[in-house]
Amino acid sequence: MIQIGNVKINGNMILAPMAGISDSPYRQICREMGSALSYTEFVSTDAISHGSKRSIDMFRFQESERPIIFQIFGNKLDVITESAKIIADLGPDIIDLNMGCSVTKIAHKGSGAGLLKNLPLAGKIIESLRKAVSIPITAKIRLGWDLNNLNYKETVKTLEESGIYAIFVHGRT
Repeated sequence: MIQIGNVKINGNMILAPMAGISDSPYRQICREMGSALSYTEFVSTDAISHGSKRSIDMFRFQESERPIIFQIFGNKLDVITESAKIIADLGPDIIDLNMGCSVTKIAHKGSGAGLLKNLPLAGKIIESLRKAVSIPITAKIRLGWDLNNLNYKETVKTLEESGIYAIFVHGRT
């Protein structure tokens, strides 16, 4: 058993979140097949803060999917914090900050893996999230931005010092 904050995860197999795939029916099937927890697709904090119904609907889940992690991405401290407060009311067990998406339109704007290039901001985001909501905060990271910038040790240190509950590592750049 793994425990993140007060959330108990029974099992050792966790299906990674996948954009465009990890909807509720898929998560339910994966839980039935042995996944120890459920991860939503990642959702833009900009969209959440603007009240996008489509984005909020991506967090819909069934009780059978618990424990469930809501994954978010963004690069604006205030927007991320306010979005976390909004989605915390929807009942996730954990909120995860995506620091691993390398898709150009996300990472090159400083979100997802783009946060690996701005560790001071990443640390401030985690600290702010910890103060804003009472549920565990985690992050998904990569080994680094590219093969010449493997900064996972510095990333882990920054996030740990900021109060992160757990870090999931996508073992590539």
